[in-house]
Amino acid sequence: MKITAVEPLVLGTAWRNLVFIKVHTDEGLHGIGECTVQNREEGVLGYLQGAARRHVIGSDPFNIEDLWMRMYRNEFWRNGVISTSVMSGIEIACWDIMGKALGQPVWRLLGGRCHEKIKAYANAWYTVERKPEEFGRRVSVVLEKGYKALKVDPFGAGGLEISRAEKDRSVALVAAIREAVGPEIEVLVEMHGRFSAATAIELAHMLEPYKPAWIEEPCPPEDIPSLKKVAEHVNVPVATGERCFTRYGFREVIESDAPDVLQPDPIHAGGLLEMKKIAAMADVRSMTVAPHNSNGPVCTAAAVHFDFTTTNINVQECFDDFSETWVREAVPGCPVPRDGYFELPEKPGLGVELNEDLIKKHPYKEGFFNLFAEDWHLRSFGR
Repeated sequence: MKITAVEPLVLGTAWRNLVFIKVHTDEGLHGIGECTVQNREEGVLGYLQGAARRHVIGSDPFNIEDLWMRMYRNEFWRNGVISTSVMSGIEIACWDIMGKALGQPVWRLLGGRCHEKIKAYANAWYTVERKPEEFGRRVSVVLEKGYKALKVDPFGAGGLEISRAEKDRSVALVAAIREAVGPEIEVLVEMHGRFSAATAIELAHMLEPYKPAWIEEPCPPEDIPSLKKVAEHVNVPVATGERCFTRYGFREVIESDAPDVLQPDPIHAGGLLEMKKIAAMADVRSMTVAPHNSNGPVCTAAAVHFDFTTTNINVQECFDDFSETWVREAVPGCPVPRDGYFELPEKPGLGVELNEDLIKKHPYKEGFFNLFAEDWHLRSFGR
């Protein structure tokens, strides 16, 4: 079997463009992947064309290690989010082809299941005014869908430092959520890499009464010494890793012993086999893994297959329930959390396809999503 073409399909949404791919073969089978990178769609599409010509077309989709290393090593410039996302999308599509060819779901090919179900947490649900009463009311939609965990970034535009009033306001939002959901629901607090170590430490102490399950990316991802300082001075778990790429990019953060939870993203970190290697590196430091996924339903499917085969899995992020309804409809077969958990996929490959007619009805959308702008949490394109 040989790969004959790599076809991108772009789905425009309210605040991001989802970049899906179909990898075609000379035996009629095709694999589905995803290469979404927020605000970098043009770069992804351009690099995808070159990578397909140089490395992918003519390759055997079963030879994943060989194809991955050629895409990584032979390109010389490494570990940028565009290149690793293209590599990830192609690699995931190859697993999909293999599963279809063998009549097996991808999780069987990755080592088989070691969990009965995978806990999910909701994100992107808090698209309301930043007032405690609004967040407290809005969280009911998460509970209605059965989630046992949710994530929130309460900090507004933010910066290395924020005012006392903004600190109090942000903590009040988390307090309102905790009051609304009760003591049993996990509340994960996102910081999006905004803060200095001192600010993150102060905020973590202010949040302690509300029992956050973790604080996420408290400092800029490049600043590992500050991450370590935070970890040494807070009493809540620290999570990070969505902006690390490949096992090489994770080495230093793992060796720092700062994180309790690692968050590699299946379509940014290098694909499913690379995720397994990163998870193994984390396991020897007694760290759990909670795959990042602010992407589309193909990434959700890939993550769930990975989760079921990974011994040190923690929880799985999910945006799909809080995107436009047709985002999930564009990917028939996408795993859906039920009563707060993902169930084991049974169909061959990833178990998903693309609704190309629906994708064509929602083409690429021009815009820029800025996490450092006011009201970014409303999740719409702006300037």
